[in-house]
Amino acid sequence: MTFKLFWQDPYLTRLDTHVTRVDGNDVTVAETIFYAFSGGQESDHGSIAGKPVLKARKEGKEIFYTLEEGHGLEVGEAVTMTIDWERRYRLMRLHFAAELVLELAYQNLKGIEKIGAHISTDKARVDFRWAENISGAIPRLETAANHIVQEDRAIVSAYSDEADERRFWEVTGFARVACGGTHLKRTGEVGRIELKRDNIGKGKERIEVYVSP
Repeated sequence: MTFKLFWQDPYLTRLDTHVTRVDGNDVTVAETIFYAFSGGQESDHGSIAGKPVLKARKEGKEIFYTLEEGHGLEVGEAVTMTIDWERRYRLMRLHFAAELVLELAYQNLKGIEKIGAHISTDKARVDFRWAENISGAIPRLETAANHIVQEDRAIVSAYSDEADERRFWEVTGFARVACGGTHLKRTGEVGRIELKRDNIGKGKERIEVYVSP
């Protein structure tokens, strides 16, 4: 099973490791800094041994990386893995911004239910089951989220159950949330948050989340 260094240090951009399995165009490695799509957060972009990773997918506790045809890598071969840091950091900032908004929604809007989420590099979104127009709550959620950001509070990220790879993030006095994504060290890294409402169907509301450049 691949050891997931992106949890121990999500700020790493380069890693020397070795190939542990080759199955056609799919390879696995001993350790990784390359996050695979999970929990709504998009996969990293990057390379293994200079070869672009076309796809990263998580199956159980393993992560498989799809390379180009004829990559030539072999089991045991030493390789260097790199990721696109600008993309990763943008995803981390938007991910945490979305998590802040979600927790504030739970705390302020009784009975609201999350039904979906997605984090890309241009924006994040959180989808809710909610019978009302959520526009009236957006200024309150946006102000509260930006207040936490401006306080530049520490973000703790750790295992709740290491054997089952269950993780959480916590901001003391605000919330402790189960989440296996990559997380910032401090709330101040998020930058200015802006929220917009999108109606996606009867009884369903979407909040789009944007952060400053």
